[in-house]
Amino acid sequence: MRLVLINPSNPLISILRVKENRWNRYRVWKPLSLMVLAGLTPPEWEISIVDENLGMPDYATVPQPDLVGITAFTSQANRAYEVAAYFQQSGVPVVMGGIHATTCVDEAMERVDSVVTGEAEAIWAQVLEDARRGNLKRRYDGGRCALNDLPPARHDLLPAGYAFGAIQTTRGCPLNCSFCSVTAFNGAAYRQRPIADVVHEFHLIRESSVLVVDDNLIGTRPEHVARAKDLFRAMAQAELRKEWIGQVTINLADDEELMTLAAKAGCKGVFIGFESPTPEGLRELGKKFNLLGGRDFRASVRRIQQHNILVVGSFVIGLDLDEPGIGRRIAETARGYGLDNLNALFLTPLPGTRLCEQMTAEGRIVLDRFPEDWRHYTLTFPTARYKHLSMDDAIEEMCACNADFYSSLRIMRRTGGNLWRRHQPLRSLVSNLANRGNARLNRQAYADFKRQQGSRWCAEVSGDHSSFESVPRARASTKSPGS
Repeated sequence: MRLVLINPSNPLISILRVKENRWNRYRVWKPLSLMVLAGLTPPEWEISIVDENLGMPDYATVPQPDLVGITAFTSQANRAYEVAAYFQQSGVPVVMGGIHATTCVDEAMERVDSVVTGEAEAIWAQVLEDARRGNLKRRYDGGRCALNDLPPARHDLLPAGYAFGAIQTTRGCPLNCSFCSVTAFNGAAYRQRPIADVVHEFHLIRESSVLVVDDNLIGTRPEHVARAKDLFRAMAQAELRKEWIGQVTINLADDEELMTLAAKAGCKGVFIGFESPTPEGLRELGKKFNLLGGRDFRASVRRIQQHNILVVGSFVIGLDLDEPGIGRRIAETARGYGLDNLNALFLTPLPGTRLCEQMTAEGRIVLDRFPEDWRHYTLTFPTARYKHLSMDDAIEEMCACNADFYSSLRIMRRTGGNLWRRHQPLRSLVSNLANRGNARLNRQAYADFKRQQGSRWCAEVSGDHSSFESVPRARASTKSPGS
């Protein structure tokens, strides 16, 4: 039996244009979920993994499989359905899973033979057995699996060419921010893999640099932090000779021992969601955790950096509080915090989130012709109407933010400062140049986007285009995506 697992691409995402921006090799991540399922697949199946982010394959030259499995984030959904249709026309059954299939299950079931909702590990053996017998069910519900007995992911099935390997040590995030779909998919309960399993799998990764894909590596509670310390101790003792980056909350800076152990274990960078430069913005997003204790963010960032760990900060443009000038304000805030990199995103109503429910009820989602509009749900395009920012305003704020933070002078100053402090100057320079290059690509994409989509904003709103309050009341009855 032959199984092909596919990670579809989205050509609108500039970080995937490796040929246009050579630095993007450092920002393309492995499809770990498919590698995990491959590790759970019985030996009688011949497995191959196709990652379209490394280049579009000619599926006509691929030996015909007995089953195709596709994963997809929301922004990949269009391409996922195109790939599914291709194989279905050849008589090959297609099963789709991942976060988009879970949150938009009815939509997915119309376009593939079978859908797996939730985490697929617990149900994968049954899916394969049913496929082998020619009795594939229309839907499987994986729920949320225990992480105690998972075999290691099949790191051997993907070709060389990635700058980073990938591994997961925990699932779930207790923060439950209004705009984030992680809690809807993986839950708020914080689950951990056995430390010995994590260390063993690290040894199987051939890349020297690794992305730890956990949405919240260190957690928020004392027992979470204690477990993270045990993990870092075990990694350091194993002498893995790996450098890694991961996603954490700002409370990393509160524990000197935790930072010391992370650095000894190979941590070279962390991604932290700051989200808004104001306390009011954090409350709007449900990110109240960042407000605890009257935190000094600049001092927190400095404490992390003192352990030779780079800090990348994420901010969101499009909050109800955001007015013209928010782009430069975010850039100024990021510089004030002393961040090594800035990742600014548009507030996007991803299906399954409280934000999506709210914006749907208020008739604020403009790009709502699904599934074709999902391709713009990359977090790098405005898809909904913001309270004080028109489409043009929002795009201008994003461009202003990136132009300010990633100007040549700012990059030179950051790199010089890191060189003076011996704080990974080369890694900092590469990541800054990658973001600067992508900001330029995005400006080109925004021009096309405004030509193609601008009329939809104007058609729905008369008068003040910057206020959702002028939206006709009939829009409030719009159905939720995927319903």
